Amino acid sequence: MEFTCKDFKVGKCEGEKLVDGETMPLVLQPPAEGKTGTEPLLDALVRNKEWFDEMITKNSAVLLRGFDVENAETFNDIVEACGWDNIRYVGPAPRTHIYKRIYTANEGPLSEFIYYHHEMVLIKEFPKKVILFCEVPPPEGGETPFVPSFRVTERMIEEFPEFVEELEKKGLRYTFTALSNDNTSSMRGRGWQDAFGTSDPEEAEKRAKALGMDVEWLPNGSVKTILGPRNLTRVFEGRKGRRMWFNTLVGMHGKELSSATMADGTEIPANVVKRCGEIIEEESIQFKWQKGDVLFLDNYALLHGRRPSLPPRKVLVATCK
Repeated sequence: MEFTCKDFKVGKCEGEKLVDGETMPLVLQPPAEGKTGTEPLLDALVRNKEWFDEMITKNSAVLLRGFDVENAETFNDIVEACGWDNIRYVGPAPRTHIYKRIYTANEGPLSEFIYYHHEMVLIKEFPKKVILFCEVPPPEGGETPFVPSFRVTERMIEEFPEFVEELEKKGLRYTFTALSNDNTSSMRGRGWQDAFGTSDPEEAEKRAKALGMDVEWLPNGSVKTILGPRNLTRVFEGRKGRRMWFNTLVGMHGKELSSATMADGTEIPANVVKRCGEIIEEESIQFKWQKGDVLFLDNYALLHGRRPSLPPRKVLVATCK
């Protein structure tokens, strides 16, 4: 598909990669000087909804740069102009509601690396789009790297064909412990009351089951969630039949609050998990945030994370169906 939209021009950013013929991220800038404000951008998004959606699916990541996006209110206007339905975030990351559909991204310590993941990959309903807005760019580090998920599958099949076949058949089983109260000193410090939107344990259990989780209450007031079997890979319509590495095997395997095994309880070899992590890092793409950047990620196609950062860094997020 050729670039045919007069409301944007294609730019470049440091770190972009050509993957299977597509530029990731596709950088879109104002078409001319004097059109850098957000009003022309909102008009352009409304006029070109279908085309813009196609660009996100085609390139997996689209970066809007140079449109003078200032704050959460304007970011929300951009999200709403695209016309996608909201989806409530469910997961361990501590977040704060800012305005309408806008939240802070993970508020865990900036010194920590947030590992690569598809957003909400563990539950039944997950977002199609993850949209990030950089209000305060970090002075050093703090990139949001992302990974073409199909490349991980391809390389794991090359190196571990029997393992991939076995795990594809059996599926994955995950456990995760949600704390009794929020702990913003941890990247996974969201308490179960905030995660499930209720302080009633019975209601929390109902909501967990609706999301496809079993729960086990622990003596200290925390709750252990058990999920499985879950897919190793997924194929989504409109993405060239690519098998996405649609799991959080590396991120949850053998951690303090989480585990990942085969669905029948068989342990996953540590050397396979280690090599998978290396492949994911080798395939990663990252750019330097600039103030006002808005990044659209196809959550079906990309894993994403967060590099350690010096403060200050303020990135906001919206999730859409």
